[in-house]
Amino acid sequence: LIKKTVTMSVSLPADRTKRRRRRELTEEQKQEIREAFELFDTDKDDAIDYHELKVAMKALGFDVKKPEVLRILSDYDQEGTGKIKFQHFFEVMKDWITDRDPQQEIIKAFSLFDDDSTGKISMRNLRRVARDLGDRKSGS
Repeated sequence: LIKKTVTMSVSLPADRTKRRRRRELTEEQKQEIREAFELFDTDKDDAIDYHELKVAMKALGFDVKKPEVLRILSDYDQEGTGKIKFQHFFEVMKDWITDRDPQQEIIKAFSLFDDDSTGKISMRNLRRVARDLGDRKSGS
């Protein structure tokens, strides 16, 4: 029986200012923001409400809590409609996406595989992920 594992070592940069440098969004990221917004702007009025905002943000990889979503709405809902327009949604998502720490994103992704917290990805871990993805694909 051959047992193979993948080990990941993460070291944080000593100079954290490098990480804080603003990056620009790629065209693909801009398109993802547009698509997430349009998907939930069901009445096509160029604005989404609380629930749509929360789900659109989740679709972009942000698991936000109710108080944070309400704060965003409060900051950007200038007309008092309870909705956020695309222009403001784009601003918020641009800031959130560019503020992501790539190293933390890698660690988060790694932990999805390393469910037994060994610091390694084993064949058992890979099989579980493949099975989970297969279950989702087949609708089970």
